[in-house]
Amino acid sequence: MKLEICANSYQSAINAQTTGADRIELCSELSVGGITPSYAILKKVSEDITIPVNVLIRPRSGDFYYTKDEFFVMKENIKRCKKMGFNGIVSGVLNTDNSIDIIRTKELIELSKPLSFTFHRAFDCVENPQESLQQLIDLKVDRILTSGQKLKAENGIYLLIELQQLANDKLIILPGSGINSKNARMFKVAKFKEIHTSASKIINKEKNIFFDNTPQTISDTEIIKEILNVIKDA
Repeated sequence: MKLEICANSYQSAINAQTTGADRIELCSELSVGGITPSYAILKKVSEDITIPVNVLIRPRSGDFYYTKDEFFVMKENIKRCKKMGFNGIVSGVLNTDNSIDIIRTKELIELSKPLSFTFHRAFDCVENPQESLQQLIDLKVDRILTSGQKLKAENGIYLLIELQQLANDKLIILPGSGINSKNARMFKVAKFKEIHTSASKIINKEKNIFFDNTPQTISDTEIIKEILNVIKDA
């Protein structure tokens, strides 16, 4: 089983690599579900990280249907990531009714080639996950990051297993959200090939009356080690 660490900063990415994670999903602002990292972070990670890195392409927080200008920004960021030598793209687009925007998602997939393409947790917003899975298989995405349409992946385990069976190796179902050393074995027993987690801890609890009081987090080496011990044992 592979471990993908959702790294929200350069230091999180370094911690993931030095601890032995298999892959990184690089983003910023995890507190809002993640957005595309800055150019400076992309540049630094592309220079210093040697394990595969997939980059989240999401121009803002909130819903997953975008204006023409937002979609332009997404495509430009994909072009930049290709030039910088990243392993893959994590993205996707929905329609206003939360169905998959097949035309725009296909455009992103085609633009991303030859990089791998992961359809992100917008999948957890769709009303018909089975139909949406088949659409993404037809679009030839490499994997779907999903919590099984629950807040935490362990609570969505039954849908995750169903999706994995329906996918039948045509793409990878990548469980994510709330996975830790205590529940990681559940996904290994269910024979998932990969899991996704930030493996993070709070590093700044100080409050400031003028700014957002969301705690700062970082992917922690000890937490990563604990998860790896669970999923890599014989």
